[in-house]
Amino acid sequence: MARKISVTKEMVKSAAFAIMREEGMDGLTARRLADKTGCSTQPIFRIYENMNELHEEAFAMAIAYYTDFYRAFMKDRPIEKPFVNFGLAYISFALKEPSLFRVLFLSKERYGQSLYELLNGQDGKFKTEIARAQEAGAKDPGELFMKMWIFIHGAACMSLTGDYDLTDQQTMQLLEHSYYAFYNETMRG
Repeated sequence: MARKISVTKEMVKSAAFAIMREEGMDGLTARRLADKTGCSTQPIFRIYENMNELHEEAFAMAIAYYTDFYRAFMKDRPIEKPFVNFGLAYISFALKEPSLFRVLFLSKERYGQSLYELLNGQDGKFKTEIARAQEAGAKDPGELFMKMWIFIHGAACMSLTGDYDLTDQQTMQLLEHSYYAFYNETMRG
């Protein structure tokens, strides 16, 4: 008699994350997860009380993945003007991980976290960039950040629809030009 394979929480989490990377949170259903894990839905609900609990854990995994992506992206990069590398990392994430980007940054459901908290993370990414802008002489670094953020987020969203086809170098130049334009505008106003 063949021994039954025991479905573990790690197996379910791994399959859930894989589905979310491919299809987003809407694709993460009990039936789809059971198919991916190679079991019935029963072991899933033995491990998780309900799908919301699983979705919340999958969301936390997506946050950790973005944090790791960001750290790896920033490693060994020269420090550019404030918000430039941050923006390039964010846009690159949207290009490389469109489903996860939608889950994290375009969904209304963030499981108790604001967009600011998600992006700032444990590393304090926003605070660091705002402090760098202030050190660079920005009169109102918060306003400068807001203008850069709208530009960065818009470019990332354009990548999801296929309307953004700039290279990393072109994106970096555009971010630098935007930084200078917004910087000068905030200095006048």
